[in-house]
Amino acid sequence: MNSPYASRMSTIPKSFIREILRVTEQPGMISFAGGLPNPRFFPVRAMAEAAATTLNGTGESALQYSTTEGYEPLREYIAERYRARRGLNISADEILITNGSQQGLDLVGKVFVDRADAVAI
Repeated sequence: MNSPYASRMSTIPKSFIREILRVTEQPGMISFAGGLPNPRFFPVRAMAEAAATTLNGTGESALQYSTTEGYEPLREYIAERYRARRGLNISADEILITNGSQQGLDLVGKVFVDRADAVAI
């Protein structure tokens, strides 16, 4: 029987992470795996308010793709917060918004790690 998928798809192993996450979906399961904080501590109400404020204030532009550095009004807000709370003279041009820890780790590696450098994880 012909498969619509590339032949390499039959040899791809299961994702270890996906299997761990599948187990964590069981009722009553408490996972101590990295990257799985207790969802009871997620700031859902604060996130909903922030999303509403942003969408009501800037509408569609908040959902559009942006520059690599990230959404400029957010970068300006962060820079101002550093100035006000920490007394640091930081501009929005010095702020970079990432889309998760993996992107941040990738960027840190590219910026600070050379080919011959030893890295401990």
